[in-house]
Amino acid sequence: MMLAAVGLCVYLIRLAKGQSGGFNRDTFLLSVYAAVFSLVSFAAVTYNGTPDYAFVYYIVSMWVWIGAAYFVINCMRAVHGLASVRLLIYYLAAVCVFQCIMALWIDSSESVKRLVDTYIEQGQNFLNQRNVERLYGIGASLDVAGSRFSAVLALLAFLLVHLESNHEKTRLFLYLSAFVVIAVVGNIIARTTTVGLVVGILYLVYGTRLYTLHLRAAHKHLWITMGLLLLVAIPLLSYLYTNDPVFHKHLRFGFEGFFSLVEEGEWTVSSNERLQTMYVFPESLKTWIIGDGYFSNPRNVDPYFTGRYIGGYYMGTDVGYLRFIFYAGVLGLAAMTSVICKAFQIGWKRFPKQREVFLLLLLLNLIIWLKVSTELFVVFALFLMIDKEEDDVYEQRVHPYENQEIPK
Repeated sequence: MMLAAVGLCVYLIRLAKGQSGGFNRDTFLLSVYAAVFSLVSFAAVTYNGTPDYAFVYYIVSMWVWIGAAYFVINCMRAVHGLASVRLLIYYLAAVCVFQCIMALWIDSSESVKRLVDTYIEQGQNFLNQRNVERLYGIGASLDVAGSRFSAVLALLAFLLVHLESNHEKTRLFLYLSAFVVIAVVGNIIARTTTVGLVVGILYLVYGTRLYTLHLRAAHKHLWITMGLLLLVAIPLLSYLYTNDPVFHKHLRFGFEGFFSLVEEGEWTVSSNERLQTMYVFPESLKTWIIGDGYFSNPRNVDPYFTGRYIGGYYMGTDVGYLRFIFYAGVLGLAAMTSVICKAFQIGWKRFPKQREVFLLLLLLNLIIWLKVSTELFVVFALFLMIDKEEDDVYEQRVHPYENQEIPK
């Protein structure tokens, strides 16, 4: 909210100087879609007589994210002279790596943990409970962090696929190192990161045409470097897993499914059974159409709630699709989905050379909703504040795309 307020000031200053404000018809149309979702949410809450206004003000939340993104992108312009898709991915990856390192530092140092907990409120009382004991960084915990880690893993995979030549060896090493750090520590913080890890690896296989075994020189170098990096990372992780009880516990938690697959021959995770119980569906046509008007835990928002209390969520489900349906019916789900799809469409049309970035983000959002209700508009918003012209300038200047055919 603070960044959004500063972003508004920057916008007014740019207008006063006769410069482009950065908002256009696409931003207006996106606001219309968000306003429709807010109206549907308001109708659901009003019709059901509930006080749960979780998404009634979604249009306001969207503009807070856009305003904050506008300020961030203008800071990038102030430092680099312009902003681009690729440059933004660099920053997002750096932030996620920093959050992962801080999570390990907070967990290993009581003084650092005390310092962070004193000045930053991010639900530590829950995270530090004996039956929870989850790693957290600064602004990185639970499924919200996992969703954004997933997005950055997919974006790093995009950068790796589009390495143009062998002379980018330093960048290749940095991309792969960031990918490994976020994949390992990110999964320990939130296992939702696995979604991005799987999507990222599948995209690497597809984007480099590994399945054809006829690779470009840069892609051959990519897979060789990845193999060498794993030869170093796996023994190191094995050593820590064997000799550090704390790391042993965290690694088993973060990659519980992989361990069970190796040890028992099947993918089993302790939260799987709970997730299966969360697939509950509305029993009335009214709920399917307009919902019940509850998104949050009713006990936290409605002192007069007399319905059946199930778990920590309404109807005991944290599945994104179902939570939107229970809140505002299929109308609400369609309206929310349209916001994300519109953001995808804007990015797809504006940046034809990086269309796969937005396709990956959309795919991740739709997959993550099978588990939790976290959405990735906050990531989309950053990209939507970038101009196509300056992105083209950056690509021409620093990382031109190679359009030549692959030699036979």
